[in-house]
Amino acid sequence: MEDKVTPFPSTTARAEPGADAEHGVQPFEQTEQYQKVLIAAHEHLLNSIEDERIDIDAWAPDTVSRYVHAQTAGFVHEWRIPINEAEKDIVANALVKELTGFGPLDDLLHDPEIEDILINGYKDIHVSQGGMLKRAPQRFSDDSHLLRILRRILAPLGRRLDESNPMVDARLPNGGRLNAIISPLAVDGPMVSIRKFRKDPFTPDELLRMGTFDRPMQALLHAMVLGRCNILVSGGTSSGKTSLLNALANYIPANERVITVEDTAELSLNHPHVVRLESRIGGADGNGAISIRDLVRNSLRMRPDRIVVGEVRGAEVLEMLQAMNTGHDGSMATIHANSPRDCLYRIEMLAGFAGFQGSEDSLRRQIASAIDFIVQISRLGSGRRVLVSITEITGVTDNMIATQEMFRHEVQIDGDGKEYDRWVGLGFQPHSHKLEPFRRQLREALGGGF
Repeated sequence: MEDKVTPFPSTTARAEPGADAEHGVQPFEQTEQYQKVLIAAHEHLLNSIEDERIDIDAWAPDTVSRYVHAQTAGFVHEWRIPINEAEKDIVANALVKELTGFGPLDDLLHDPEIEDILINGYKDIHVSQGGMLKRAPQRFSDDSHLLRILRRILAPLGRRLDESNPMVDARLPNGGRLNAIISPLAVDGPMVSIRKFRKDPFTPDELLRMGTFDRPMQALLHAMVLGRCNILVSGGTSSGKTSLLNALANYIPANERVITVEDTAELSLNHPHVVRLESRIGGADGNGAISIRDLVRNSLRMRPDRIVVGEVRGAEVLEMLQAMNTGHDGSMATIHANSPRDCLYRIEMLAGFAGFQGSEDSLRRQIASAIDFIVQISRLGSGRRVLVSITEITGVTDNMIATQEMFRHEVQIDGDGKEYDRWVGLGFQPHSHKLEPFRRQLREALGGGF
């Protein structure tokens, strides 16, 4: 029999598997040769499965792995592909993930250290770790490969991604969130953002150890939740608002009923009595849509002790303010804003868009009456997420919402020129009567100003 000529020429500059590209040589899995071998081996594998009429879904994972490794070895030998045993295993392992997982995304989705996966076309994948973005070595073969994996992720969720529906936002089974937009809306290929969440949300003590806040701030946060203060967690994108809200829920007494309302369910409250509600976008004609505003209004009829709104971004702001003003103390929400004052401006703007009919003064009085504290969280340039202020709403003065800052974050420089965090208690006594039962504990934790 005539020998087959390999269509995969050997590359002279290639590192051993696991080698760093910093030495001027690409690891095998980052080379074009790897992509060519992987595509051809994948086609060979699918043909073998079809010819042998194999039901891969019925096989155990170990059986699938053995079959794929055997097929890969046979393919490499038959076509005389110049790769070594370790590189052959890399190709086989990638094919296993193509059959049973999510291809190039599989390792990234299972890595607990990765917070976000950002895909800018099939060749460009970035990940966020510790608040910092870096490029990942993984890539897809082409746009079709990327779309195939996306549709595999979305299939169990009953969501479509095609030319007639080129944009999708979905909650993943593990609690994460996927947003994808494709042609013709995305000019340079499919654009995907995957937000991952920890299986076990951070506790307040964990955030304290991580340097998100200091012990006096933790004592005030604890008293705010136990005292049933209404709290807004304010911050920018990826600043840690949801993680902080999850942590604060640890302080809610176990005998209280908590109802969460979200666009996409992201909260994972460590509490024994939680009712989770999620909005619905409706069909192609818009029928069947259920907004956050509808859910907040309905939650008032569900005997809540506390209402937690995942993110205030629209007309639901009016229902939230009314709930906080009509006996549902201890409610919490997050909002996108860069400072406590910007947070208040944003609430006013959203209420105006929602059709608030009263005067500007009456709206500000309603806001001041509803919200007790604004907790501002920020992601620093180093990627660290810290509380930068805790601000109390004290009322309305001269037609302006009056505030007083209880704590402020400052970045200090030590003798070696390194940055470190410092939180300054400004010594003001909180006005809220809800904190009266905790006055003695706060005085001990925070100093004489309390």
